[in-house]
Amino acid sequence: MGFNQILTIVGLLISIVAVFFAELAAYSGLLLVIFGLVNGFVSPIADLTGRMAYTVAAVAMPVVANSLDVIPGIGMHLNAIIDNIAIMLAGMVIANFLLAVKDSILPSSN
Repeated sequence: MGFNQILTIVGLLISIVAVFFAELAAYSGLLLVIFGLVNGFVSPIADLTGRMAYTVAAVAMPVVANSLDVIPGIGMHLNAIIDNIAIMLAGMVIANFLLAVKDSILPSSN
């Protein structure tokens, strides 16, 4: 299991646990962005299609998750979990964007 897979699994666990424990919820956003940034810098997405898919997912997931609030009992929790996952994805998207900008400015080191 690679480092990026471990970061993703820990991020998913934080996304879920933070919904049910208020103590963790206060710092979960920061932790998820950091995990997303580290994951994005450690294993950048090389192809444009993959980067576009992650960007669309980071933007669309919270919008879609808002419709889950109508489910009695668990809808609010599902919405919050998906919102947390989208925060981690946003960190990955930001890291990949910064790497793409760096690659367009600095010459290739090959």
